Amino acid sequence: MPQGTIKTYDESSRSGVIMDDQKTELAFDAESFRQSGVRLFRLGQRVKYQIVGSGERARVRDLTIVTL
Repeated sequence: MPQGTIKTYDESSRSGVIMDDQKTELAFDAESFRQSGVRLFRLGQRVKYQIVGSGERARVRDLTIVTL
């Protein structure tokens, strides 16, 4: 499961951007956030995620917080 860091997060829209370990930015939408079960993301927080689909239809899903 790929990992990345929360780069931006908007509480009002519940969407944001993950920067993966290769410095690629991946947007996530409110549906991805809702499915995660998480109440809030913080900037710099490490997360695991899945990419569903490809090309223009690719979506971030299954967001989970990485814990040590």
